Amino acid sequence: MTDHYCVFGHPVNHSKSPMIHAAFAEQTGEDLEYSAIEAPLEDFAGAWKRFVAQGGKGANVTVPFKEDAFRLCDSLSDRARRAKAVNTLILETDGPTQNGRIRGDNTDGLGLTRDLAHHRVTVEGARILVLGAGGAVRGVLEPLLQARPKALFIANRTPEKAVQLAEDFRDLGEIAGGGYAEVEGRFDLVINGTSASLGGTLPPLAETVFAPGATAYDMLYGAEPTVFLRWAARQGARPLDGLGMLVEQAAVSFQLWRGKRPDTQVVRERLRQLLDEG
Repeated sequence: MTDHYCVFGHPVNHSKSPMIHAAFAEQTGEDLEYSAIEAPLEDFAGAWKRFVAQGGKGANVTVPFKEDAFRLCDSLSDRARRAKAVNTLILETDGPTQNGRIRGDNTDGLGLTRDLAHHRVTVEGARILVLGAGGAVRGVLEPLLQARPKALFIANRTPEKAVQLAEDFRDLGEIAGGGYAEVEGRFDLVINGTSASLGGTLPPLAETVFAPGATAYDMLYGAEPTVFLRWAARQGARPLDGLGMLVEQAAVSFQLWRGKRPDTQVVRERLRQLLDEG
């Protein structure tokens, strides 16, 4: 019997997740279908309930619903609880006490750190600047800090959100937060976790923010480099987009659902080829 999964977002028609999970299913011999569902902004819980009523077994969650998904769950992984954001929903039906309980996890951080490792970006001992303080950023802070950077600063247009976010993760390492005006010095890795690139705008950063040999990472991706990555490249930074993060976090979700770890390299290459072909 075919099992059904999906990704919820708003908007979501651009998502490459259905193609990625179809490739994973083919690789591993799993019988599943995966679709993209645009949930109403004010009724994410209702969209999930309708999906389950139609036979849904689990879902990925993208912007702007990761914190809504967190509040929906009956149980949480440690990393989801820490992030207070969920990107993977698992319908637990096995065992006499489950009865459709919802378990939430967050695979974004593993996706990012695995992609950074793939590109041989060193996190240990690095000075890291993270832009944004939303659900996407919350999900990546724990694994970044576990990799032992020298320091991590969160910059956000609303400084108070960045300060509170840093406080939530202070026990894991050297971390601080504030507004863009408080960004000082040069960084080895600058991660854009904002949606500014979608609107073709840049975060208000100084051109001197990149240290020699620095990497600029945008969690977004597309056929062309984002405006942030184009700007970073002009400052001498190495630009990387979030395509690999997308594939790697999807692989962790797939393993949580199906118990099988797919090969991400072939899917990375195919997806990049499709983007290049337009």
